[in-house]
Amino acid sequence: MNIHEYQAKEVLRGFGVPVPRGKAAFTVEEAVAAAKELGGPVWVVKAQIHAGGRGKGGGVKVVKSIEDVEKEARRMLGMTLVTHQTGPAGRVVKRLYIEDGSAIDRELYLSALVDRGTSRISFIASTEGGMDIEEVAHKTPEKIETFTIDPAVGYSPYVGLDIASALKLKGEQAKQCGKLIQSLYSAFLAKDMSLLEINPLVVTKDGQVICLDAKINFDDNSLYRHKDVQGLRDLEEEDPMEVEASKFDLSYIKLDGEIGCMVNGAGLAMATMDIIKLYGSEPANFLDVGGGASKEKVTAAFKIIVSDPNVKGILVNIFGGIMKCDIIAEGIVAAAKEISLSVPLVVRLEGTNVEKGKEILAKSGLPIVSGSDLADAAQKIVKAVKG
Repeated sequence: MNIHEYQAKEVLRGFGVPVPRGKAAFTVEEAVAAAKELGGPVWVVKAQIHAGGRGKGGGVKVVKSIEDVEKEARRMLGMTLVTHQTGPAGRVVKRLYIEDGSAIDRELYLSALVDRGTSRISFIASTEGGMDIEEVAHKTPEKIETFTIDPAVGYSPYVGLDIASALKLKGEQAKQCGKLIQSLYSAFLAKDMSLLEINPLVVTKDGQVICLDAKINFDDNSLYRHKDVQGLRDLEEEDPMEVEASKFDLSYIKLDGEIGCMVNGAGLAMATMDIIKLYGSEPANFLDVGGGASKEKVTAAFKIIVSDPNVKGILVNIFGGIMKCDIIAEGIVAAAKEISLSVPLVVRLEGTNVEKGKEILAKSGLPIVSGSDLADAAQKIVKAVKG
């Protein structure tokens, strides 16, 4: 789950992380009131969307008067902000963050994430802040350093000092950095984050080390432990179909292709998407119904797939273990009848109650094509979609 910058900074502020003062605004009037309360003389007007690259798209402006705060707030609210992360469709700006301006001396990069390779939390640091870390990794990878924390030991002061050294911070600034890293690590653990990115982390002209931006992703599987974090969710920033899927505990991610995929298991989903690409088409989604789905959940999953106007065909690939093939079949038939299915549907079933599942599909009277194995099913749906 993602949250907005102003929400991320509020979370970090609660752990003693130094961030500039700021206030969220949903109207021009609120933006002006926030600027007056902050006092100036320099303010930053920031569009709040779940995407990076806002500055390049005109979504971050430094201003020096209340009149300019009002002018920029009026321009940004309601605008469609297009960045390299939003895609060409962009995102409509519905909220702003009015923040104190900072006199920047240096811009640095800092992030923390769950390193899947080591099963530990790692910090990534670079002296090249304020730009895309992917670009830094591509052009000057030697300027990126990684620091891993052993969970059995926890945070130790030397980690903060090592990171400070990598960022070329000395003296008082190195001490600030060490304290900052400890606070970020505490926040990361306490809130079950999966990513915490500070870009840029800045050194101000008066020698203060502060987080000028903040991006946080939370582990969805831990949200039941954090009701306060759940309350920060902005459904308008998420794909409507992904929101609908979450209501049924379905793992759904919208993609750009033309063949909808319904599977049970993340590994099987990856294999299904790969084989669709192998035979010349593209997956329209990643949809995993899980291991213990009910007929109702399968029906909901099927409806979500067909609600995507880009879907020209559907491939259902189920390997039944805990998930029984007859339950999948009943859900498919129920959904297909309810929505009057108008696109080709290929189903490959294998595993628990497979014969019963195939019988349900065969007796449904629906134009469902059966696949003998995954390769056969993939070829049939690609051929049907390609005409």
